Amino acid sequence: MNSPHVLCELIDHIAWIKINRPEKLNALNKAVITALHDQLNHIKNNDQIRAVVITGSGDKAFIAGADITEFIDLGPSEGRDLATYGEERVFSFIENFNKPVIAAINGYALGGGLELALSCHLRLASENARFGFPEVSLGIIPGYGGTQRLPQLVGKGRALELILSTKLINTETAFQWGLVNAVAPAEELLSQTADWVGQLLKQSPMAIRRAIKAVNTGYSESEKGLAIEKELFGACFQTVDFKEGVSAFLEKRKAQF
Repeated sequence: MNSPHVLCELIDHIAWIKINRPEKLNALNKAVITALHDQLNHIKNNDQIRAVVITGSGDKAFIAGADITEFIDLGPSEGRDLATYGEERVFSFIENFNKPVIAAINGYALGGGLELALSCHLRLASENARFGFPEVSLGIIPGYGGTQRLPQLVGKGRALELILSTKLINTETAFQWGLVNAVAPAEELLSQTADWVGQLLKQSPMAIRRAIKAVNTGYSESEKGLAIEKELFGACFQTVDFKEGVSAFLEKRKAQF
């Protein structure tokens, strides 16, 4: 089931998935989202696999956002469809997965990359990781569930601070805020993740599956918020601010709003 940009290795009942676009800092595009869904869908029905770890290729980035080059020619309906496709195929799919999914955050987790980490059930981060939402500097908003899942973890005030300011926070702050569950030295991230997941494998798979469903049920109202997020994300694509923000990003200059 491997694709060039989504690699998977099974070790001791754990599926280790690596997003493999190091030349693009593992940025998500539609092809990666499709391949990731296909890989996860295969894992979902494999009883030999008890847990999933998602990480990024290289030592710079977990996933440094979505691939902005796919955004430039989109209108409101296409933007909404893009968000819906990703949300349904990957982000909500992970959140409601029948096995624990752990993000091993090995570098920058920005925009869509941070949203993917938020979709995972648990998050471990290396000491050199950085977290942020740059979307409003591009004239858009997080569109893969970030406006809904981030407040659930860190609270409304801190979520708005991170989204509205576009600032980056380090791993220590992310841990203090409750954004990540644990921190490890960069060279020990994967080994500590394996140890951590090993504790999960000692538990009942049936009970873990039902616990995930029970916890998620308490946040079922977020489905309405996700629908509104998609609409607002799509609406951004017809604005002057969006055109300026994305053009500035692609031209490597500061946007003038």
